Amino acid sequence: MILVLSCPDRPGIVSAVSSLLFGAGCNILDAQQFGDTETGHFFMRVVFDRSEQAKSEAEIAASIGELAKHLAMTFTLRRSFAKKRVMLLVSRFDHCLADLLNRWRIGELPMEVTAIVSNHGREHLASTNLAELPFYHLPVTKQTRMEQEARIWELVQETETDLVVLARYMQILSDGFAAKLSGRCINIHHSFLPGFKGAKPYHQAHERGVKLIGATAHYVTSDLDEGPIIEQDVERISHRDTPDDLVRKGRDVERRVLARAVHHHLADRVMLNGKKTVVFTG
Repeated sequence: MILVLSCPDRPGIVSAVSSLLFGAGCNILDAQQFGDTETGHFFMRVVFDRSEQAKSEAEIAASIGELAKHLAMTFTLRRSFAKKRVMLLVSRFDHCLADLLNRWRIGELPMEVTAIVSNHGREHLASTNLAELPFYHLPVTKQTRMEQEARIWELVQETETDLVVLARYMQILSDGFAAKLSGRCINIHHSFLPGFKGAKPYHQAHERGVKLIGATAHYVTSDLDEGPIIEQDVERISHRDTPDDLVRKGRDVERRVLARAVHHHLADRVMLNGKKTVVFTG
């Protein structure tokens, strides 16, 4: 089982949690914790097994609930083998979608794909194997944006989706929709040093002679591309690289950054810490 918790920092939290699990007949397999001295908040992730003589899952959850009241603690507890349900949103560029689906099919990403949603038709994703997956074409215009988001939200609820991934979904979510998906919607976008916004960012980067390009995966908020960051990476660029080279290298870094971010979330390794995150990497 995986226990993830956060609370105001104080002495004795680790002892209280480990003692509770020991008393319940559990064996801790992995534990990571972090006390943020700036915010005074404590974060912890614990993976544990139950022995044959251990208390039931319900009893353990109840005991943790009582401790949570005492420590003003928020927590989640789930079976480590339980797969989260994930909806993937995509537009015309399907490199991130194809990568995630491949990692899912080979067992690298332990998730259940609930649906593929796109504002473009299935024919635009012809290079990606969508064979057995539910696909929804939901076109969007300025006039229909709210209706389209309402339909996506209906699908999230109908499919009991835990996580929404914007796998190069080139639409800006409304503030209200972003709020509904708070902490469970991951986006990927290009990030450069310096940053280039607008059309053809890789061409802008080439014109400025950048030496690094990169990508950032973050939780979606009402602040465009400024949500809590989960994962980042960069690629070296030289004067020999053309704009097409930058696009190609950009696709590579976007794929791996998004995959790592999704993997961290699926394993309950990411915790929100205000505008930042705490990521307990494996």
